[in-house]
Amino acid sequence: MAGSATVLEDGSTLSRLDRQLYKLEKLLALLSGLAVFSLMILAVVSVGGRNFFNAPLPGYVDWIEQAMPLIAFMGVAYTQRDGGHIRMDILVGRLRGRALWAAEFLTTLLILILMILLVWGSFAHFQRSFDLNAPLWSRDSSMDIALPLWPAKLLAPIAFSVLCLRLVLQLWGYARAFAMRADTPVAVPLIQSAAEQAAAEADHVTGGAD
Repeated sequence: MAGSATVLEDGSTLSRLDRQLYKLEKLLALLSGLAVFSLMILAVVSVGGRNFFNAPLPGYVDWIEQAMPLIAFMGVAYTQRDGGHIRMDILVGRLRGRALWAAEFLTTLLILILMILLVWGSFAHFQRSFDLNAPLWSRDSSMDIALPLWPAKLLAPIAFSVLCLRLVLQLWGYARAFAMRADTPVAVPLIQSAAEQAAAEADHVTGGAD
């Protein structure tokens, strides 16, 4: 299940790298949000043009296809950092201490292996579309207004590469926690209990007032 998590920080090299990568992840997540907002604007323009001028926005579906990778992929690393992805923690949620960090390390390593394969595969897909000698550097294009498809195809390996960096930092964090027997390690999402989540939400609503 998806839970609420917190990520602790300190002055270590790991934590500094975590904060620097988080800035990039927030930027990519912002681009994803702007893509959603842009599609809303395009929908208004297209529907308004169809209803009032009998002229919908040309290539509306083409622009949606271009924006889909922004919406689908650019926020995955940001969500991974904050522990927002859906997960089945029936077993892992019962673990504590080094057993927990070992389990988290193993599952994160498996995810990293999968993401490296996806980076390789998605970049190969981009290369099949990109050609410096072709018009607009593209071997293929959208069906309506002939938008080049390689920019959209490039977004997937970029987003997955950032996620790989996040997973490497989390592996470092879990290995460090395992070695140091830490209860509250930095740079990894610490899943909050229902009581902790409720307390955090109450503190947010009250602005942290006593």
